[in-house]
Amino acid sequence: MSGFRTPLARARGLGSAKHGVGHWISERVGAVALVPLVIWGAYSVIRLAQLDYYGAAAWIASPVNATLMILTIAIGFTHMQAGLRVVIEDYIHKTLTKAALLVLNVFVAGLAGALAIMSILKVALGGA
Repeated sequence: MSGFRTPLARARGLGSAKHGVGHWISERVGAVALVPLVIWGAYSVIRLAQLDYYGAAAWIASPVNATLMILTIAIGFTHMQAGLRVVIEDYIHKTLTKAALLVLNVFVAGLAGALAIMSILKVALGGA
């Protein structure tokens, strides 16, 4: 009798298809937010290449530049962590390995992002 089931009947009961929508939307929103930030960042790096250390420190001390740089770092690392989470969930099948890699992904992305943001704040607030 199971050979006569429709594809919809076979798919029913295999889990909800609704829980991944939030992840998908957040990845797309992050990607859209990164477009202008990365364009601004690339333009800024080209301009910063002409400056010495003190000019670059003065540039990052500007509240607008520091804020945009922190936003770029924060959204970039969040986007990276979300993308790598999808890769781990899709391609790692052993439960313990998957769980360990997911935890490691969160900690590494969080630590690297926090270090980058703290470095920006240190220079922007005059500690460097």
